[in-house]
Amino acid sequence: MCGAELHALPEGVQRVSRALQDAGHPHAPLMLDGAARTAQEAADGLGVQLGQIAKSVIFRRKEDGVAVLVVTSGDRRVDEKKVAALVGKVGRADADFVKAQTGFTIGGVSPVAHLHPPVTLLDQDLWRFEEVWAAAGHPHGVICLHPQLDRSQRGRCGAGRPRRRNAEGKAPSSRGSGGSMNARIKLLAQRAVQVLAEPVPHVPSPCLSVCVMDPQTQMCSGCWRSLEEIGAWSRMPNDAKRQVWQRIQQRLTGLGEAG
Repeated sequence: MCGAELHALPEGVQRVSRALQDAGHPHAPLMLDGAARTAQEAADGLGVQLGQIAKSVIFRRKEDGVAVLVVTSGDRRVDEKKVAALVGKVGRADADFVKAQTGFTIGGVSPVAHLHPPVTLLDQDLWRFEEVWAAAGHPHGVICLHPQLDRSQRGRCGAGRPRRRNAEGKAPSSRGSGGSMNARIKLLAQRAVQVLAEPVPHVPSPCLSVCVMDPQTQMCSGCWRSLEEIGAWSRMPNDAKRQVWQRIQQRLTGLGEAG
């Protein structure tokens, strides 16, 4: 997307577009003729299944007021109890909170390019589809995503025949897709060494704001804690929290040996 095309888009869509370009994403946002404030409106405008719409739902974590982003399939409802089990008690976020935390208005909240990085949960039902569509920072803006495919394998999105106004996106980057996972593992391992090196008055949470439970290991792929450890964290004394960090360190060591 050229500079002139980018500046012609709404501010929120511009921010999303820049984030996608920086990440080497192969598709630019599309602007629909009709608003897509709901998952059903987006599905109708794109000519895709309702489940292919990745809707972004914002909650407010009661403990610290941090935004929690749940990206879920359009034909699914968010279970607040399951969200709370992963990240702590949450409450619904009003429009002012959503705008202040994300920079987007309700009906156009993108899963990327938030003003303040949220704790993020991804619904694995999205992996049913080769391509899904999410809001791009504006009620008329959408982006195409490929949950299952490596970035180097991604092709042109072909879902339906959306009515759009902008040009084609930037060419895909040649960078691999494993870098972000490796970087998280390295960061978590470094933090484990620091936490376990000497006693501290407050043991920090291992959370890296990437909350995705691996169905095989039953561990969060962001912090490498079990669901039980995540749910009990806020009630744990420091000694128990340090034990969790020790188990994380052991899991990461085993991961390196397996690789």
